[in-house]
Amino acid sequence: MEHSNHQHHQENHHDHHAHMIKDFKIRFWISLILTIPILLFSDMIQDWLNFNIQFEGKDYVVFGLASILFFYGGWPFLKGLKEELTDKNPGMMTLIALAITVAYVYSSAVVFGLEGMGFFWELATLIVIMLLGHWMEMRSIMGASKALEKLADLMPNEAHLIVDGETKDISAGELKKGDLILVKANEKIPADGTIEEGESHLDESMLTGESKPVKRDKGDDVIGGSINGKQSLKIKISKTGEDSYLNQVINMVKEAQQSKSKTQNLANVAAKWLTFISIGAGIITLSVWLILGKDFDFSLGRMVTVMVIACPHALGLAIPLVVSISTSLSAEKGLLIRNRTAFENARKVSAIVFDKTGTLTEGKFGVTRIHSSGEWKKDQILKFAASLESSSEHPIAQGVLEKAKEANITLKEVSNFESITGKGIQGDIDGKTYQVVSPGYLEENSISIPQETDSDEAETIVFLLEEKKLLGFIALADSIREESHQAIKTLREKGIKLYMATGDNEKTAKAVSEQLKLDGYYSEVLPDEKVKVIEELQKKGEFVAMTGDGVNDAPALAKADIGIAVGSGTDVAVETADIILVNSNPQDIAKLILFGKATYNKMIQNLGWAVGYNAIALPLATGFIPGLMIQPAVGAALMSLSTIICAANAQLLRRKI
Repeated sequence: MEHSNHQHHQENHHDHHAHMIKDFKIRFWISLILTIPILLFSDMIQDWLNFNIQFEGKDYVVFGLASILFFYGGWPFLKGLKEELTDKNPGMMTLIALAITVAYVYSSAVVFGLEGMGFFWELATLIVIMLLGHWMEMRSIMGASKALEKLADLMPNEAHLIVDGETKDISAGELKKGDLILVKANEKIPADGTIEEGESHLDESMLTGESKPVKRDKGDDVIGGSINGKQSLKIKISKTGEDSYLNQVINMVKEAQQSKSKTQNLANVAAKWLTFISIGAGIITLSVWLILGKDFDFSLGRMVTVMVIACPHALGLAIPLVVSISTSLSAEKGLLIRNRTAFENARKVSAIVFDKTGTLTEGKFGVTRIHSSGEWKKDQILKFAASLESSSEHPIAQGVLEKAKEANITLKEVSNFESITGKGIQGDIDGKTYQVVSPGYLEENSISIPQETDSDEAETIVFLLEEKKLLGFIALADSIREESHQAIKTLREKGIKLYMATGDNEKTAKAVSEQLKLDGYYSEVLPDEKVKVIEELQKKGEFVAMTGDGVNDAPALAKADIGIAVGSGTDVAVETADIILVNSNPQDIAKLILFGKATYNKMIQNLGWAVGYNAIALPLATGFIPGLMIQPAVGAALMSLSTIICAANAQLLRRKI
């Protein structure tokens, strides 16, 4: 029931947020309706607009309307005041609640005999504008979280469980590890698993970012939430609920949205100090005007205006909204952010170390040529090599087998198969022992390497031996991805130094490096040796990003200033990486760095606008500058405009990815 429980939790969270938005919306419209007569009955408004509405008991009617408005429309802010003071962390709600309380208490006192002019109309406009600002803010944040809802909705509700050869429909939440299920054509796969029977093309675009349907055969892993093609599949469940790939993605995105970066902490500190400054400025403003002999209502009006304008509403929205939007947008594009600070620090990257296979190259080895060293024909060499490789999972083996399949070669039976650690494989065919081995094996056993192996191409070569007699070799190449060229060009234009670290041989590494015009390469390095490569560059003062598959490269990913794990499927959820690229595409690395920079810039722009706005508006609100004095309602309108500008600026991030 794990999946259904998680989904239920998601729905509850969503419903709670939707309810809050609805509540603010209703409060706004009711408050707006109450505000209209309060404005019409205000003597100041009547004087400004040159009309007159007078009747007995008017002041008491306005007091009644304002009281409803204060307690109903102002309730979220009064409640927020209590929470902030309980936490001993005064902020935005404290300021709003303080401003409306001062206005309400003072105006009520005027109605019941205190000399002065009431501020009910200013109280009303302040509450209405603040409710509108909060409603808009919550709608924006809700919209930014839709990517998570889309991910959660990917899972189907039902599954076809196979029991004793018969299928029965059950809830997807009831699936357990080891269950065998039937997935019909065009249905969604309800959980992670392995294909036991059948083959089909799966649409994994919403999960991995891979736009083309991917062929999956018996023994292949499949991801819950992907869409089956035209053929039925029997799948054995391997992971459900919280352990599934999809839920790992959802949880990582949620954690990233909730985690606070250094920039966000800076905004929170600024907001807190601004709270103290605004309260202090309000008290000083009130005191100075009273000392100068001004009426209490005038002095209070200045104090209220100061507190309204100084309210760090825009500041509180400036960073969280950018975080929420950037995280959701990144997830939609297959960039999963686990460490917000690392993501923002992407702008500092001065050097990138790439893994080769599967990142810069396709990760699929194709046979480029076959050479015979004696009387054996090329198709015989391919037949025997493919027969041995049929028991291996290595990418090279897949390349040899693919070539044999293209040539319609029938494989021979192999017995006594075994792996020669780090050097190749061997087995018995027709009573003789054959090996498919690397150049290192030939050197160790003093077997001459044929001159024909020399090539300028980035080839990997395996040799076929019969009882340690060289029969020939097969050359394979892992072709460079088309996207690599554009990605390298984009990064180089940004002044970033580009290196490659690979376990492949010197010749292959050099060829790939030269084709892509990298700044350097490190060949024949083991996974743990990549750490030294990172340290070397860091000692030179570089801010280093490391890209790797997240398993073998874990030490280097942890050592780098920013660890970027690449690779699709369940292996994508790697603990050591700061950022995960679902699709092993080098263009995503360039996209990540540029988007990280754009996100940081948006945060600083919003931070600058919010703080700068307060720095300019506060002196105007005090009324100490001759000829420049703004009213409380104008202050409230300007404050909300500041909030809207920050929200709109954050939305512009959508153009950056």
